[in-house]
Order: sequence, then C-alpha cells, then structure tokens
Amino acid sequence: MFRDMRRHKQAVSERECLDILHLAKRGVLSVIGDEGYPYGVPMDFVYNDADGKIYFHCAKEGHKLDAIKSCGKVCFTTWNDGCQKEDWSWYITSVIVFGRAELITDRETALDAARRLGLKYFPTVEEVDTEIEKAFSRVQMVALTIEHMTGKLVHEK
Repeated sequence: MFRDMRRHKQAVSERECLDILHLAKRGVLSVIGDEGYPYGVPMDFVYNDADGKIYFHCAKEGHKLDAIKSCGKVCFTTWNDGCQKEDWSWYITSVIVFGRAELITDRETALDAARRLGLKYFPTVEEVDTEIEKAFSRVQMVALTIEHMTGKLVHEK
C-alpha cells in the first residue's frame, strides 16, 4: 500500500526515526482538506513510546479538525536540526509518517496526552498543570496511529 523509498541508500533506521520523533519540536501535519486540497499545518507534537502514537492538540473547531473528521488519513513530517560536517553543507534527517488521526473523546486519555505534550515544551510541571487547568476545556486532543514510517538522511550540497 505504501511506496518503497526511492533513494533507499539514504534510509535511516526505525530507531533513528523514533529518536527524531522524541527530539523534534515541530512538524507539519497534512490532511485532506476542503475540495480535496491538501492542507498542511505546522504543529507541536509529542510521541508516546507506550502506545506508539503521536499526539497533537488543536481548537475544538476549524479546518484541520473538519478534515480529520471527514478523512482520518494523514501524513506527518518532521526533521532534526541537522549538522555540518567537513564543509558548509548540511546533513539533515527527516521522518515521514503515514497513519490515521482520530479525535480523543475519553477525558482521561486526552488529559494524559495534553500533559505529555506540555511536559515536552514547558519548563516545569507546575506550568503544565496551570496551563491544562486554564485551557483544557477549549482543547481537542488528536492521536495519530502510525501505519508507515520512513526516515531519510539528506546531504544538502
């Protein structure tokens, strides 16, 4: 169902892909939007080892949410900060995930996902708890179940 990587010599291991999912701060979630047009939106996210899912948050209404309700098939792309080796050029590893996004309706699961997401970005547990208390009622949590994942190291020269 999913295509093989064309440049397979640049493929990275699943472990490297998961490392990037843990460390990367942003990615782009692409959904099938209005009239079949793709809609890609930069997102904060968190990967959970325990269930192998990626979690996002969004408002309780909007383009992204409507698209997910209409068709849960999504693509998520993220990348590392890259590095320079011997010269000016960069080595960057990207990860592309295909899967199914679903709205989290169970309150405890949503709270757990929101807390994990907050702990990735906020400097203290207290700040996470304060933000959840203040904003959780306005947040919709989304879970992405990974169906296919590839990673690729690119030498940009």
